Amino acid sequence: MNNPFVQRTLLYVVFFAFSISAQAQQAPAAPGNYDPHAAFSPLFYTQNGNEFRSASGYPGPKYWQNRADYAVTANLDDQTNTVNGTVTITYKNNSPDQLPYIWLQLDQNLFEKNSRGNGLIKLGSRYGARGEKVNGGYQISGLTVSKKAGPVKFTSITEDTRMQIRLDQPLGAEGDVVTIKMNFSFVIPINGSDRMGHLSTQNGEIYTIAQWFPRLCVYDDVLGWNTLPYWGAGEFYCEYGDVTYSVTAPGNQILMGSGELLNPQEVFTAEQLKRWNAAKLSDKTVVIRSAEEVLDPKSRPAKDKLTWKFKMTNTRDVAWSSSKAFVLDAAKINLPSGKKSLAVSAHPVESSGADSYGRGVEYVKASIEHYSNKWFEYPYPMAVNIASNVSGMEYPGIVFCGWKAKNAQAYGVIDHEFGHTWFPMIVGSNERKYGWMDEGFNTFINGLSSDAFNNGEYKAAPDDLHKAAKYMAQPNREYIMLSPDAMIEQNIGVNLYSKPSWGLNILRDHVLGADRFDYAFKNYIKQWSFKHPTPSDFFRSMENGAGEDLSWFWRGWFLENWKMDQALTSVTPSKKGDQLEGYSIVIANLDKMPMPVILQVKTASGKTDMIKIPVDVWMRNKTWTVNYATTEEVVSVVLDPDHQLPDSDESNNTWTK
Repeated sequence: MNNPFVQRTLLYVVFFAFSISAQAQQAPAAPGNYDPHAAFSPLFYTQNGNEFRSASGYPGPKYWQNRADYAVTANLDDQTNTVNGTVTITYKNNSPDQLPYIWLQLDQNLFEKNSRGNGLIKLGSRYGARGEKVNGGYQISGLTVSKKAGPVKFTSITEDTRMQIRLDQPLGAEGDVVTIKMNFSFVIPINGSDRMGHLSTQNGEIYTIAQWFPRLCVYDDVLGWNTLPYWGAGEFYCEYGDVTYSVTAPGNQILMGSGELLNPQEVFTAEQLKRWNAAKLSDKTVVIRSAEEVLDPKSRPAKDKLTWKFKMTNTRDVAWSSSKAFVLDAAKINLPSGKKSLAVSAHPVESSGADSYGRGVEYVKASIEHYSNKWFEYPYPMAVNIASNVSGMEYPGIVFCGWKAKNAQAYGVIDHEFGHTWFPMIVGSNERKYGWMDEGFNTFINGLSSDAFNNGEYKAAPDDLHKAAKYMAQPNREYIMLSPDAMIEQNIGVNLYSKPSWGLNILRDHVLGADRFDYAFKNYIKQWSFKHPTPSDFFRSMENGAGEDLSWFWRGWFLENWKMDQALTSVTPSKKGDQLEGYSIVIANLDKMPMPVILQVKTASGKTDMIKIPVDVWMRNKTWTVNYATTEEVVSVVLDPDHQLPDSDESNNTWTK
């Protein structure tokens, strides 16, 4: 048949008949806010993949990033609570762009009295403890810029927590190198935004030193120079490179830092060196200096000053801590490749005991070994925990944890802060803009780690996502895709930590399954290790690795704060004559966020069925009918009985006969 008119007429007849049939089978339109076309719109990604960042979510064939190597020598003065030193920065421009200027981060300037951060943070904020009546911020002198050929002409300006070095001649593209050198000093704040500071204990001061030398801002293919000021709530975005550093401190102090301790024979007593080396071979905790030895002068070399030397390769930062009050423990970490690392815990005597950091090394070792086996191998020679007045903060190879933590809290803070090794130390996301890419991902992997630790010793009860949904539904809760400094501080805990973690659990448990999720997530970590992914890179890599279009989820959960509300609208028996054949169970999606359906059906005999329906049913429907075949009477139907999905109104989730 090749008459076009007849073909078109038949096509219209078939289409019209199909439409009437389809309409007859649909349940009545549901009330509410749900729009399937908005939720499942295909127009999610606004840019295509390119040679730098592939459409697959992985680095492209011409991906590049710049490199910054640092050599730092510093001194700790415990009389004036100051750090002073010299930093030499070797900066390599791997970008295709000439750079007429270079931006550096001067994070210590946050603690100046008149800093922009001081003006932004309210009284009582976690991030608001600044200079405590001291003259905080950097004192910088002796700034020079050079290349192999000799000195480079430049001018410089400092604006709050950034310094711009304006070069007389641009730094060349694709491999040109410049060396920047300067002297710096600063007064250590008591509580530097809960990230660094110093604590008075019964046996002496504990110094936790971070953001302590000027560092390069990141120049990338997304924004060029990333120059957001340091305001306190937003964390860090740093280039990778090698760092060699030495710190001279009073001889009665023990100093632990990021990386490998290069000269233990010079800074430990003979007995401590013997114990230190024994710890490298021991799966059990070895006491390097006991609580009883802290006040014994013989537990330190008889020198006024000691210089501690460290090196760390392929890292975005380093930090350190020093005190004469430290009890010091260590043990071996076993890595999947057969390599070894060293778990270290340093704490005051007030934090000793099996109910606190007396188990610190055990906690460090368990966390590092779990994450290494599950996701990606730990890359550093040591993992150091410091008990201090910082409630919890992470740096490569070292973490600062609250000194009063006990039992599950002590385990939890160590496990959380070392989980940050993977996000953002290995996967180098931009914390200053996208805090959820480190805090949320880390909170997610912490849950799996806690479940695994010591046969579930600290396993937490599952989160009640119905309660969480009611909290998130409040009008002032904002959404995930905000920079931390732009977010109401009380929302940071949910939007940066909990909600992204809940989202990943939903994807793993109810959308993709553990196998597909874990495979895609591990490949995301592997492909972006020691690189700089964006949110779009993460979204794309998960979709490609798992083989699933998840734009509906990213849109509603991350970009928006859409609410979920599924409801049972009717449960109707179906009979053939007097014989019961089943029930028609109608579910409505009443709010903007689609989710899979978890349906529990109980019959008169006590039989319970759990029915799971994929999210796909909401692509073009606002209601969905489940045809439940049974010859028994149904006595109850419940949506999401275990509160695994974020249903904001559970009052419409239950039907009973």
